[in-house]
Amino acid sequence: MERTSVSKERAVQWERHSGGGDSKEKGPEARLYELRLTTDGPATTGAEVTISASFVARANGSLALPADAHLYRFHWIHTPLVLTSKTEKALSSTIRVVGNVPGDMPVSVWVTAANCWMCQPVARGFTVLPITEFLVGDLVITQNSSLPWPSSYLTKTTLQVSFLLHDPSNFFKSASFLYSWDFGDGTQMVTENPVVHYNYSIIGTFTVKLKAVAEWEQVKPDAGKGTVQKTGDFSASLQLQETLRGIQVWGPTLIQTFQKMTVTLNFLGSPPLTTCWRLKPECLPLEEGECHPVPVAGTTYNLTHTFRDPGDYCFSIRAENVISKTHQYHRIQVWPSSIQPAVFAFPCATLITVMLAFIMYVTLRNATRQKDMVENPEPPSGVRCCCQVCCGPFLLETPAEYLEIVRENHGLLPPLYKSIKTYTV
Repeated sequence: MERTSVSKERAVQWERHSGGGDSKEKGPEARLYELRLTTDGPATTGAEVTISASFVARANGSLALPADAHLYRFHWIHTPLVLTSKTEKALSSTIRVVGNVPGDMPVSVWVTAANCWMCQPVARGFTVLPITEFLVGDLVITQNSSLPWPSSYLTKTTLQVSFLLHDPSNFFKSASFLYSWDFGDGTQMVTENPVVHYNYSIIGTFTVKLKAVAEWEQVKPDAGKGTVQKTGDFSASLQLQETLRGIQVWGPTLIQTFQKMTVTLNFLGSPPLTTCWRLKPECLPLEEGECHPVPVAGTTYNLTHTFRDPGDYCFSIRAENVISKTHQYHRIQVWPSSIQPAVFAFPCATLITVMLAFIMYVTLRNATRQKDMVENPEPPSGVRCCCQVCCGPFLLETPAEYLEIVRENHGLLPPLYKSIKTYTV
């Protein structure tokens, strides 16, 4: 009897430190301990589930857990789950239950002093156990090439898709399984193996779907045997990427200042996450932090720029996705806006042609005129004669000037007088 009183006193003392009872000593040091619940759920109907509760000290706990585990008792509430077994160890308790109907089943537990039924609980715990009538499991996708982006994988590289059945109680040990796969690209297959290997040849986002069927024989209450079947639908999304093999650049190589230029980038591979570019006097790779990255969602991107100064430039372009990165260059020559090579060359050629034609015309005209003067000394028309010869005396001041002009224009004319010959008889 004396030993029981000591145990009761120690339980009440620890209850006050942990926050239980109606003690007025509650404060910053109260509730230094709590219950931690763990479970191997969720589970399918009929499968056994294990739930454990154990004492743990809080982060600011300053008391050591008592060594005598028989001072406390664990009380469980698990209805409508059916209890199959219960075990208790040092400051912990474990129960095994079975759910016969689907739903979210609440499970609670509290701890009291072993011999103090009137005391408040020393600690409490609560959890919800999901019970389903379908299979419980998950799809796991792996590939030899590890990518830093979630759910991203390489095209043209084998993927391993595995179905992991969640069955900690070995409930399906006698069941046979059939798996129906749909890889989202039009390919379907049926296997008896929960692991398949598949190779995607194109990039994009795909959803792998699996329908699993478990079937086994079960003894009925009337001593007969019956077939039991459970199914489950599972899916996993994955994004197929491809390394960047290069960048095609479509754009002008000659442009004038103050003219808006558009260059189209065509990425050969999966859409890059980012791309950046910078104008340089020479085609050199871009260093980290040298240009501002721009997110790109597709395989084509247009960049625009307006040049203000003439000269030779080089577009240095870098693109990268989660798998790789690549560089490309594009040279361009910028002319002043008032001097375009074609516009400048055409007027020059036209001017030179006109000048040559004028020189030839003048030369031929002078040659034709001299020839006419030599062959036709008389004026070609009466009007010209009237103006140049007949009217000449009236326009000139002296007859001497007139005679001089006549000599110049008609050098072959006979003299104005004749010599008179005399004969003597």
